Amino acid sequence: MTKHIHGGDVYKYNHCLDFSANCNPLGTPQSVKQAIMDSVDELSDYPRVGCGPLKEAIAAYEHTQKEYLICGNGAADLIFSLCRAQNPKKALLLAPTFAEYEQALVSVGCEIARYYLEETADFCVREDYLQILQKEKPDIIFLCNPNNPTGITMPQGLLERILRSCAELGIFMVVDECFLDFVREPEKHSLKKKLEEYPNLFLLKAFTKRYAIPGVRLGYGFCSDSSVLERMEAVTQPWNVSTMAQQAGLAALEETEYVEEGRQLIFRESAWMKEKMTQLGLKVYPSEANYIFFHGPADLFERCVPKEILIRDCSNYPGLEKGYFRVAVKLHEQNEKLIQVLTEVLD
Repeated sequence: MTKHIHGGDVYKYNHCLDFSANCNPLGTPQSVKQAIMDSVDELSDYPRVGCGPLKEAIAAYEHTQKEYLICGNGAADLIFSLCRAQNPKKALLLAPTFAEYEQALVSVGCEIARYYLEETADFCVREDYLQILQKEKPDIIFLCNPNNPTGITMPQGLLERILRSCAELGIFMVVDECFLDFVREPEKHSLKKKLEEYPNLFLLKAFTKRYAIPGVRLGYGFCSDSSVLERMEAVTQPWNVSTMAQQAGLAALEETEYVEEGRQLIFRESAWMKEKMTQLGLKVYPSEANYIFFHGPADLFERCVPKEILIRDCSNYPGLEKGYFRVAVKLHEQNEKLIQVLTEVLD
């Protein structure tokens, strides 16, 4: 069994300032913390099956239909239940991309084909993806937009051509939009408006990054094919979203000013960090999310840990090797600390 490697290992590196996990740098909103504390009085009751009120609030927030929604114990929970529900025999994945897609697919015995993103093209998906799709003829594809760990968004025209091609070929298309909240014009990149027209489309989102609550575990997905959602619910235990998570989600969706403040902070800090990192001689890629993907010395992770900075070593991603890293965009004082340490270890 492949060892699970992920950012945010603050238990092993508890002395470090963590740049390996990418959440809203403003931290968890106080209203969300209060909602979790208030939910303690309801712990003697089972959670609400189906997450009705939460689904209504998400549908209003996302401007979509409640009937298209499914909630889960984080986005990863939905990835696994979707794979069990669809039971695909062959999948096409980007390389590199989020590791949990492969973990979920392998758990149902699915064969994996890969589309390798090339460094010379800044790890962007190109037009030849359509030819690979025709050649491989997978049952399911996963696309991450913007991609993790690169932070690169896909050209919208290409994304829509892939969607049409998948519909014609009978391929189920999953698009992970968890990091779209942190790009400048998220609505221009989302496929939400295509859900009704394309029942073979599943969109994945989460509260984790937007509200800095990875410990709560709350994700959601959209699909206009009710039979897909029903199969997912059939392979998931009925109380997979806790009372605390549901109450946290309802409170979080009210935090519109917090979300926009976090976005503007990330835009400013990301530009500043990229400039400083480039000046240090690092190869910085045009990441558009709340993290920065870059290339540096192969042992940069090991150099940073003694300086109490934790960065994400991306060498375990298929398609990458030692020397590729990802860092979160955090508060300015914290980002200054990162740049200070990078300056010291690269000197």
